[in-house]
Amino acid sequence: MPDTDPMRRLLDAVLDVGGASLGEMASRAHLSPFHFQRTVRSYAGESPSALRRRVRLEQAAWNLQRGGSATDTAFAAGYDSLEGFSRAFHRAFGCAPSELPARSERGHWLPAPNGIHFHSPTVLYVDAGQVHEHSAGDVLALLVEHDLEDIDALLDAARHLPAEELRAVRLPGSRPRGWDGADESILQVARHLVLSKEPWLAAIAGESAPDLNGPDDVPALLERHHQVSPRWLAMVRDVDRRGAWQDSIIDALCDPPESFLLSQILAHELTFSTHRRQLLRWMLTDAGLSLGARHLDPDPILWHRRKIGERP
Repeated sequence: MPDTDPMRRLLDAVLDVGGASLGEMASRAHLSPFHFQRTVRSYAGESPSALRRRVRLEQAAWNLQRGGSATDTAFAAGYDSLEGFSRAFHRAFGCAPSELPARSERGHWLPAPNGIHFHSPTVLYVDAGQVHEHSAGDVLALLVEHDLEDIDALLDAARHLPAEELRAVRLPGSRPRGWDGADESILQVARHLVLSKEPWLAAIAGESAPDLNGPDDVPALLERHHQVSPRWLAMVRDVDRRGAWQDSIIDALCDPPESFLLSQILAHELTFSTHRRQLLRWMLTDAGLSLGARHLDPDPILWHRRKIGERP
């Protein structure tokens, strides 16, 4: 598809189940075998065949660690026999498929010159491939925690409103992000504030698309927010600890699939969440609520002072 991410198209051509030979891979990418091999090697630092073989073996290890049989895994990885698969697996991982340690003891990734790894059936993880120093100090933690706690405070205020106030259209045509619907009412804005992080968490973790349906009353959204918040904060802390903000995922939950830097994902969410929190404040005031309480002040300086026990 012409609109598909170019990196994704190239990797799809290499990793497609039916594209085993160089000619087949090149044909899928609409390139000559010579140009295809040169382009892949230039981008990835390894030949298409080596990249394909390594990622498919990582996929095999991923399957084995989740209970897959060696025979089924061998054929799924494109091998004609269990014996051939076992030899290739032993060369790569240093053990037979049946002796692979549990995922709690070792991961399924192999050394790579390019940071491209199998992550799950829906996500290909692309490591930045080099060490960067991207320390944000406590600023990052402050922004993320403030965002989560501010959403919590606003939802708690909104739950006291009657249903007709929650559903009333207050800003016709408001649609900050075109693909996820209108933000014309308090309830619509509240839903997007709560649910927008879940698809990203699923993509990063390599899980299937989350179910974004269900109850849309404010107490239910507040409960869901309490479930998502620690997961989002844990993801941010893990990425920051690993210095992995320049890593990227190729997200197959998108249509068409698209690649995103982890830093882009966080910046995207913080930007739109900040806008929606302020939009929700305006709507709550329009509905007659007083937001003069200290814990509802949007200023992260005052929030942080309250959090660490300083007097404002």
